[in-house]
Formats: sequence, structure tokens, C-alpha cells
Amino acid sequence: MSLTPRTVKTYWLEHAWLGTHVEPGVALDVSDDGRIAALRTGAAAPPPGAEVLRGLTLPGLANAHSHAFHRALRGTVQVGSGTFWTWREVMYGVARRLTPDTYFDLARAVYAEMALAGITNVGEFHYVHHQADGTPYADPNAMGEALVEAAAAAGIRITLLDTAYLSSGFGQAPNEHQRRFSDGTADAWAERVSALKPRGHALIGAAVHSVRAVPAEQLGTVARWAEERQAPLHVHLSEQTAENDACQAAHGCTPTRLLADHGVLGPGTTGVHNTHLTDEDIALLGGTATGTCMCPTTERDLADGIGPAVRLQQAGSPLSLGSDSHAVIDLLEEARAMELDERLRSRTRGHWTANALLTAATADGHAALGLPDAGRLEAGALADFTTVALDSVRTAGPLPRLGAETAVFAASAADVRHTVVGGRHIVRDGAHTLVPDVPSALSTAITAVRT
Repeated sequence: MSLTPRTVKTYWLEHAWLGTHVEPGVALDVSDDGRIAALRTGAAAPPPGAEVLRGLTLPGLANAHSHAFHRALRGTVQVGSGTFWTWREVMYGVARRLTPDTYFDLARAVYAEMALAGITNVGEFHYVHHQADGTPYADPNAMGEALVEAAAAAGIRITLLDTAYLSSGFGQAPNEHQRRFSDGTADAWAERVSALKPRGHALIGAAVHSVRAVPAEQLGTVARWAEERQAPLHVHLSEQTAENDACQAAHGCTPTRLLADHGVLGPGTTGVHNTHLTDEDIALLGGTATGTCMCPTTERDLADGIGPAVRLQQAGSPLSLGSDSHAVIDLLEEARAMELDERLRSRTRGHWTANALLTAATADGHAALGLPDAGRLEAGALADFTTVALDSVRTAGPLPRLGAETAVFAASAADVRHTVVGGRHIVRDGAHTLVPDVPSALSTAITAVRT
């Protein structure tokens, strides 16, 4: 019996972004192991029996930083003024009301919204582990398992970045809101998370919530856990100047230096936000090939600031993108915003090409989530891709060869027509195939955790 995967389906892509350019007429064969078996250019017409995808097909988008339950905050935190810290109090109120069942319902709807936006893989930065009073559930990983199951129900991949969150600040115990986040020690965190197992659509990674949430002497425990398993490791880094000031007061150094001194930085690690950095911080991150996940829509929504993404990439830090608090779920907007925010700050244009921005949203994002074999339209890669309409009111007009520029600088999540994961159609003609009424699912799930 032959074990060679066989072609089970052929897609004809009217236009396809191949990393450096847009190619018209591409035939893509998917094998029964959910990978791209072959890709043929110059296919002017669809091969017999091929499924036709009109528009511009991209590799599936990678949402490298998500807090699924933050989706319940959309709109509610836009009333009045405030800062990140006042927003955080509202967030705690939603976190307090989550249960494994309500979290599954909410995450399933949120991940379905992501699929509708062309996202095929999400990095879920997960720290709501226990019951509201800090008591573990009968299954200590009930909340994480709910997220993994929700991703399967929505048809996308997930890298569950199980997060160590042990203190409310330097030398301070968790407050009443944070008790359900904490395992007490990094060793206890490692014991719990080791019981989580990867599966076909899910990888298990690790996260340090922040330097204020994990005592310095315990950072190495989390880093070693990830290194031993070759699992991705993420960390919120220098999102707020208040955190930087507190770290200086407690340790006499920046958060980046503290992470470096305790073995957290490296090519398997991604710093999320990386906003308020010194020159030395940038050199440390770039010199260790530590990645940077920018979340522009959240960073502007929370008035965090604009991170030095250009300098970080020039120093050697690969860039990825995330929707974080889900003020919107639109990776094309995240890509566009990274360039446009830099234009506002520098008053010059053209810091990244459209190809470079799409690479951050695809290949480099998947790599940051432990899937280097995703994010490319090429033989052997996972058959995860999404098609953006080129005939909507936003995208009509430009020449098709400018599809990459059109996708980044004009299109939105509303222009996604198809999303395919492992060769399986999850979104077809703008409708989710597994969650028939995503708006209703979102409304029901959000009401359950806000009342």
C-alpha cells in the first residue's frame, strides 16, 4: 500500500500572491494530508473539476496575538476617557464571569469571525485558568481545553499560548481579579500546562504575561519549559511606560534587559507590542532574533503608543501581527496600520512594501506561532489560504497585478470571500460553513458574559 499522499482536490486561483508578486491563473492541488501537493502557474483557464476562486488568493493570515474574551469589550470601552489602566478594570469584569462553557461559546464565535476575516491560525494568549476565586477546576485545564475545542468548532488552527501570570506587580500577590489567572508558582504552572497535549489543529506554546506578572527568579522556569519542547514563547513587553518605570525601580534595568538576563529572549520568543524601548532594548531583541508582534489597532485604541517596528526589523527582529483586544478583527487593517502609523510618526512614506506587510501577516506570523510550514502558497506547505475580492467597492479599479497593494492599502476583512484550512472550505462566498450565523453567535455569547 502506498503511503504517498494523493491529490483530492484542485483549486483554480484567478490571481495568487506568491510572496514576491501576484500571478494570474494558478492551479493548486491539495493532497489528502491537507497540504499543497503542487502549484502550477500559467493556468489560463480552470482545469476540469477544479474549484474556482475569483479574486486574489493569499496564504492564510496568522493572528499572532489574541485574547478571545476581550471581544466582549468591543464598544463598551469606547465611552468616556481613560487609559490602559482604566480599561483593564472593565476587562477584569468580563474575565470574572467566564466559565468553560461560556468561554467555549464566545471563543467559537470569535474564531469564526476570524475565519471570515481570512485568518487560519490564531495565537491565543491564554491566562484565565481557574475559577473566579482561584480554585482549579476539576480539570485544571478546562478553560484552555475550551479554547482548543472552540478553534476546532470554528475550523481554524490554534497555538494555545498558556500564560504564566503569578503576581499583580513586582513583589505583589495577585489581586482579587487576578486570582483565577495564577498557578502560584512557575513550577505549578509548568506542571499544569504539561498536561495539555497538541492535536491536529492545535499546538501548545507558552507565555510570560509580563515582567510584572512573573517574578524574575521564575522567568527561567517558563523559558526552559518552552525550550525543552521547542514550543513558541510569547511575552507582553514594554506596552506601558509605567511598567518600565516599575521594573527600573525593582531591578534597576528595563524589562527587555531583565528578560535577556533570565534567558527568555531568542528566536523562539516573540515580544508582543515592544512599544517603549531603549536603543539597548532594540539591539538586544534584534541581536537575539526575538520576534516582535505588533497590534496596531489595539495599541491605538488603548492609547499605548507607536512601537519602533522599523528599527526592530532592521536590527533583526521578525515582525508579526495580532488583533489582541479585538477592537476590530482585520489583519489587513493591522498590516496597513503598521505602515501608516509609521508614516504619521516619521512624516515619510514607504517603510514597508505591500509584500513585506503581507509576509508579516502570513509566513512570519505563522512561524511565530510554531508553524513554519504555513503562510506560503507552495508545494509542501499547509493548504491554508484565503481569497480577497477584487471587485468590491473598496478594491475595484486597480490592475490585478497590483493586488498586493490593493489588499493591504484598500481591502478589509469584509472583502474576504473564501477561507480554506487544510484544504477544507471554512468560509465559502463570505459565509461560514460551520457556524451558520456568526453575528447571532457573537451576540448570544457576549450577552452571556456581560450580564
